[in-house]
Amino acid sequence: MDYFKFYDIPLTFNPDKALVKKKFYELSKTYHPDFYINETKEKQEEILNLSTLNNEAFQTLSNHDQLLAYILEQEGVLEEGEKYQLPQSFLMEMMDVNEAIMELEFDSNTENLIKVKETVDDFENNLNQELSVLTTDFEQHKGEKRNQILKEIKDIWYRKKYLLRIRESINKFAARL
Repeated sequence: MDYFKFYDIPLTFNPDKALVKKKFYELSKTYHPDFYINETKEKQEEILNLSTLNNEAFQTLSNHDQLLAYILEQEGVLEEGEKYQLPQSFLMEMMDVNEAIMELEFDSNTENLIKVKETVDDFENNLNQELSVLTTDFEQHKGEKRNQILKEIKDIWYRKKYLLRIRESINKFAARL
């Protein structure tokens, strides 16, 4: 089931957090399994499934990164197991970052680590700014323009995933210092 329909809110990359929380608590009361103890097994199972759906919906709609992936999947833009090709320009920039991380292997000092972290932070901040503009534009358009915006959001989502892996590498070096 579509989480937006389940919560009776419009499809958006920026849902009203207070409304999402309100819907979650309302449905938590409505579908609390303890209120259905005297019902049939089938009804209890149905309520348990709805309670689980409510928890999943809340977690997804409350987490920006999960929400991005969810909407992209719902809109048919993001496919599981897809072999997405990141732009060559981005990969070239990341090659420099990866080389700096490899240098940390041989010369792991705090100053170099901080520089690499700052570089990754800058990339991520730029992506987040682009993403903010795109997600706002998404809600103002329909049709082909909206589909184009979704493709651009997908590209940023994959870049952010790539940066997350880089951050994990950086954190390994930070733990050693």
